[in-house]
This record gives sequence, structure tokens and C-alpha cells, in this order.
Amino acid sequence: MALRRIVYRPPAVSSDGPGAALTAAFEAIRAKLEVPEEFPADVLAEADVALREPRLPTRDETSVPFVTIDPPGAMDLDQAMFLERRGDGYRVRYAIADVPAFVAVGGALDQEARRRGQTIYCPDRRVPLHPPVLSEDGASLLPDQVRPAFVWDMVLAEDGTGTDVDVYRALVKSHQRLDYAAVQRALDDGTAGEPLRLLKEIGEKRIALERERGGASLPLPEQEVTEDEDGGFSVSFRPLAPVEDWNAQISLMTGMAAAEMMIHGQVGLLRTMPPPEHHDVQRFHRMATALGVAWPAEMLYGEFLRTLDRANPKHLALIHEAATLFRGAGYMPFEGDVPEQPEHAAVANPYAHVTAPLRRLVDRFGLVICEALSTGTDVPVWVRQALPHLPQIMAASESRASAVERACTDAVEAAELVGLRGSTLDAVVVDDNDKTVAVQLLDFAVVTRASGTAEPGDSVKVRVDDADIETGTIALSLVQ
Repeated sequence: MALRRIVYRPPAVSSDGPGAALTAAFEAIRAKLEVPEEFPADVLAEADVALREPRLPTRDETSVPFVTIDPPGAMDLDQAMFLERRGDGYRVRYAIADVPAFVAVGGALDQEARRRGQTIYCPDRRVPLHPPVLSEDGASLLPDQVRPAFVWDMVLAEDGTGTDVDVYRALVKSHQRLDYAAVQRALDDGTAGEPLRLLKEIGEKRIALERERGGASLPLPEQEVTEDEDGGFSVSFRPLAPVEDWNAQISLMTGMAAAEMMIHGQVGLLRTMPPPEHHDVQRFHRMATALGVAWPAEMLYGEFLRTLDRANPKHLALIHEAATLFRGAGYMPFEGDVPEQPEHAAVANPYAHVTAPLRRLVDRFGLVICEALSTGTDVPVWVRQALPHLPQIMAASESRASAVERACTDAVEAAELVGLRGSTLDAVVVDDNDKTVAVQLLDFAVVTRASGTAEPGDSVKVRVDDADIETGTIALSLVQ
């Protein structure tokens, strides 16, 4: 099954129905996959000291009216932005949480972060990379709080291309905390101020540049799981709002600028991904044809993905299947000679991770590299020493995070169908092999396999033979 972000909304009053079993399943998944949840005492003690004695920059940019845009309830706020016009072009200031201000090299916090690698998101909770006193408080870019940050000061031409970039440490203050839905409403009804209108303007121009490069974004919708007080479930897909794409383009632009700085400075850590295999693209093309989704021969797969309607079950099945085109991503450290293949195929450009240091280990190192290159100072020895080891750390953490997400998705889908054993449901076939078919259920947010034979694109009926939350298994069969 394709990976997707799951948001679990438990009832106000707990029940003993499937919800209790689902919560137990999430706990069992974390235990089985050895997700480190509790922080050791020495890590928590060091975090408390770091809060009192951070290594703060001297530059002060707290007067800049930065804002954050995140999902409702998010506390680990990595990024804040302020956008303004500059002649015919734009100036983008993008503040990123300064984690190195709190994490001492070689200390308990540093070692624990290397053990974890990244924040792991589960439907019922997140398991953070850093203790919450840092990731959700002292280092987070919360509103009306003075925080240290790495500020990316980027100048863009009229068409959205970058012309200049400067990276420096400074004290900043977020003047407003926004969420995607509120920003989208303000843009749609015309009440948004100029900085937010510029987010749309710049975002759309960056999307156009992405299309010209042949880049591709995988627009997986968010899966929302809502449980009522009787233990029943409602599972739905929430398509991403346009503002989420525009916001992502600012982050992508920053990662591209970081990669260019690293390549020019001949030191860094690139996020790379090979282009999809030809046979995978051909298979994806055949699936689109079978599902009756038009794909002109001259259209690149990235542009095709942007044409898909995330509310259409057949299109949604294609979006899930497109995950097979985004395989093989990794990290490429280098000093001196630049890697022969430095690009990230989906970005269609060299790219580096630098915008989420509260949630991803490598970003802390990438930020320090770029700040040193921008200011003309030496990249610290501790960063250079860490570079060869970071790809292995991140590969292990990504493997664990993916396994957790797959298992949680399976448990959620089983919970949705557990009360429907023996029922017959409508579905569309999205793939086949000798004895089973992959189906997208039309009335449920589920893509899974069913026993039987049919052709991709066929509308079919399937019977729910079994569903088990504990094991995350579903047994469906085609009704002939």
C-alpha cells in the first residue's frame, strides 16, 4: 500500500470498541519496531540546561513580521517566513529553527538525536527527535517568542527564479501563527494581506518553474480517521489545499539554494534520488489507460500527476500507485569532488534538506554548512566528521518510520472494515497479478488486495471476508 499521512481524531469520551483496539495496535506497532519513546534522564537534564543557556546570535531581526503556517495544533514549528516585493521581483526571508543553539556536539542530546534520526508520526501521537521542551517550546518558532534562527534571505527575479541568497543566524520573532485552512480562506475571500498574497504569487511561479524543469510532486492526501463515542469510525481523504503546495515551494526553493551553495563550496550533504525506471513509468502509464484517465504521450509524469483529481477514486488510486516512481532516495555526503549524479529526480535539480531541523537530524548539519559557506567561515570540524555517517543513520530511521506508517495504515484500514464482515462493497480494480487484484474501495478510504481475477479499470464488487485490527490484515474477495 502507498504511504500517506494519517490523522487520528479520538472521541471526547473513550470507548471500549474498535477505538481501544486501534490505540492498542498503535502501541504494539511502536513496541515491535522499537520506536524509542521515552527520553533518558541525562538527555532531559541536558535539554533543561540548554533552555537556560542557549548559544544565541547577536544579530536581531525580531522586528521583521515573520509568520508561521502549519497544521492546526502543531507545536514543533521549524519555519517562519516574511515575503515582500523587491522591484519587479521578490525578497523572501525564511527563518529556520536554530537547533545547534541548543544541542552541544557530542552531548547527550546530540547522541540521542543521532539514535532517533527523525520524528516519527503515528496516527495517535508523534515520537519526537528532540525532547518536547526543545522541539515544542524553547527551540520552536512559536508566536510572540524571541528565538534563534538561521535566516535565509533570498532575492527572486520576476519569474520566481532565485538571483541571490544570504544565510545568517539571528534572533527572530513570529508575529502570527497561522494554519493552512485559515490562510486558504483569507486568500480565497480576498482578506489576506500582501505577504500571504505573495505566497500564492511566488508559489505559483515556482510551480511553473518546477514544470519547466520536469519536476514532480506526489500529492498524497491526508487520511483522517474520526472515531465517535460508540466506537464507530469515519475515514476520509483530505486533499491538500493549494496553499500547502505554495508553502512547500518555499521550502523546496530553500533546499535547492542550499544544494547549490554546497556544490559551489565543495562540501555538503545532498538529498538525491534516481529517475524512475522506464518499466515503472510504462506500468504506471498502462494503469492510467486501464482506469480511463487520459495521459497525453508528450506529457511528463510529473505534469500528469498535477492533473489528477484527489477526490476521484480512480485518480486517487493512481496517486497512491505513483509512489513506485519515487524510490531510491538517499543522502550523498561529499568533500572536494561533487558527486557525478547530484540531482533529486523529483525536484529535477540538486537538493538538500535544511528546513526541518526540529524533526530531521540531517538538517542541523546542512544549516551549519550553509551558514559557514555564506559567511565565508570554515565549516566546523564536527560537521565534516559527521558527514560520512549521516546517510546510514538516516537510512535506518527512514526505514523504521516507513515501517511504522505502513503498519499503522494497515491497522486503520482494518478498523474501518472490521464491522463490515460479510458485506459487499463497490470497488475499482487498479492492478492485477495471477490470483489477486489491487482495488480502490469507492465508499471507503482503502486501497488493498482482493482474491480473484479482473482487469485494471474494471468496476467490481468485493466481499469483506475478514478484517483484523491487531494484525492489520484485510481479506477481500471478488464477487463474481
